[in-house]
Amino acid sequence: MQITEKQILSKTNYGLDIYAHILRDFYSDETVIHLKGRITEPSKNPFRGNAPTLIFEEIDQQFLFRDNEEIAFTGTPFDFAKLHFKKDGPELLKVLLEVLHLKFERRTNKFPVFLEKKKEITPQPLPIYIPKVSFFDAPVSNTIPSKELTLKGVYELILANSVIQTEHLRQISDKKLARKYKAANFNYVTFSGTFSSRKDDALLKHSGYLAIDFDHIPDLESLKTQLLNDAFFETQMLFKSPSGDGLKWIISIDITQNTHQDWFMAIKNYLEQTYQLKVDSAGIDVSRACFLPNDPQIFINSKHLMP
Repeated sequence: MQITEKQILSKTNYGLDIYAHILRDFYSDETVIHLKGRITEPSKNPFRGNAPTLIFEEIDQQFLFRDNEEIAFTGTPFDFAKLHFKKDGPELLKVLLEVLHLKFERRTNKFPVFLEKKKEITPQPLPIYIPKVSFFDAPVSNTIPSKELTLKGVYELILANSVIQTEHLRQISDKKLARKYKAANFNYVTFSGTFSSRKDDALLKHSGYLAIDFDHIPDLESLKTQLLNDAFFETQMLFKSPSGDGLKWIISIDITQNTHQDWFMAIKNYLEQTYQLKVDSAGIDVSRACFLPNDPQIFINSKHLMP
C-alpha cells in the first residue's frame, strides 16, 4: 500500500505532530509547540541556532512553517522533516510512518471506542480478575518492582503520601534539580501492567490501562472537568502530577483490539484535536514510569472502591 503525504497529514494534525516530534529530539525537556487557534507562538528553531523565531500556521489543512527573521526559511512539514532526517520522497514517508507509529492498514472496527459514546450505566462490581500494576520503590534507578497493586491500592498510596515531600518538590524552581529530587525520592508505578523489571520486553501482563500525561496546564480544574465528562473515555483515575502543574489521566483500553502503541497514538491525536493540548509522547512506552505524589483531591472511579 503506497502512502501519500495527504494521508500522513490526515493522521498528524495536518503535520503539526511531525514538527513536534522533530523539535522534541532537540528539546526533550520543553513544551515545544504552543498552539493558539490556527497559529503557534514562536518556537525555537534548531536549524537557525535555536532562535525562538519558528512559527507554524495552518493553511488549507496543512501546517506550514516559517521563520520570523529568515524569510527564505519556509515550507511544508515534509520540507522540515527532510532537513532533520536527510531523506526525501518515499524514503522520508517511510521514516515518518515508523517514528510516528502511523498505521494505515484497513481494519474492521479498529478503534471501536471512537464509534460509540460511553453509555450511562449503573456501577457494577469488578469481575473476578482485577487488573494490577507494578509498584517500585524510589529511586527511579531501581527497576525491580517490590509489589503489585490494584488501582484502589494506588489511590490509597497517593492519599497517604507525604505532603511535605510533594510540596518540597513543587518549591524547587530549578527544573533540573526538581527532576533529580523527584527521581531520587518518589516511588512510582507502571500503570499499563505488571513487569519483572521496568522495561517493555519484561511485561508480565497488560493491565488494560493507559496513562496520559498533560504537562504545564494553566487551568487544571477546567481540564479535570473536561476529562471527567469526556464523551468517549471513562476516567478510571485522575490526579495532579508531582510538579503540581499537570494531570495524570488513567483510562481503559481494550488490548485485544489493538496494540498499546496504536491505542496511544489514536488517543493522543483525539485529545490534541479535542482539547488543543499536547500529550506527553513518552506514554507510548508500555513500561512508562509514573511517580506518585500526594493529592488529597485524587479522583478514582467508584467501581474500584467496591468490596
